[in-house]
Amino acid sequence: MPGRSERVVPWRQGCAQHTTGVRRLPGWFQSRFVAYNTTTMPNQTFLPGPAPGTVRAASGQILEVPKEWELVPPGDAALTRRLKAAGEFWLVQEKVGRRVFSRGIWAPRERIQQVQESLAAERAAPAYAKRRQADSRRREAQQAEYVEDFHAAVVDFLAFHGRYAETAQCLAHAVSAHATPVGSGTVARTKRIPIERRAEAAVIAWMRHQTTGYDSMRIPRVKGQRREVRRMLAQRSRDLLAGYRRGDVIADSCPLACALASAQARSA
Repeated sequence: MPGRSERVVPWRQGCAQHTTGVRRLPGWFQSRFVAYNTTTMPNQTFLPGPAPGTVRAASGQILEVPKEWELVPPGDAALTRRLKAAGEFWLVQEKVGRRVFSRGIWAPRERIQQVQESLAAERAAPAYAKRRQADSRRREAQQAEYVEDFHAAVVDFLAFHGRYAETAQCLAHAVSAHATPVGSGTVARTKRIPIERRAEAAVIAWMRHQTTGYDSMRIPRVKGQRREVRRMLAQRSRDLLAGYRRGDVIADSCPLACALASAQARSA
């Protein structure tokens, strides 16, 4: 149930109260709110409401979903696209950390049934199955090519001395296997920075988790403290990599050597 200070209003009344543009929101709400479209009312992006059948608007106002509407859960991209193109809808999204998660789309129940029936007919056709297979093969080929390019970028970043060429390949394989899968959410999947920087960031992130005690650290909840710890550990990882680049004699107790040995044992 909504809190005593949260007033639920009918959706038409709530939409009429919105103005174009993005309003200034309280800090606690800005951290969770995802920007929404105010140019095509009532098609908007909302946060989940505090109770079933409600959504939270940009202003923090709680709106009731129209009675004749239904929530379609996320997972069927084609259905979502067609519902958006067919008419009015309310998209529900929530930001958790740095990632935005879909919580579904509200649309008129009758339109949902029509779109679902149309999609079912298309998907039953033989041509659809062939197209899906071709698309799957294309995506698999693209992924294989990217994994190969990323592996090479990691090796180039490492630039280990010749005596540690095999170690460089093992580390590149471990980092690529962790960072490149589709949907992994790692820096390797972003397209906002060049692949060379992705490779560097992925190596440092892998080493932070595998060669330091970062995962078990109790870091004070002070602004900037976690960033500072990561910066310190990143420098420690770079210093460790420098020894491999120079060709120094590496002790058997080296954290990187131990982490690679553990990774190989798990994959065996």
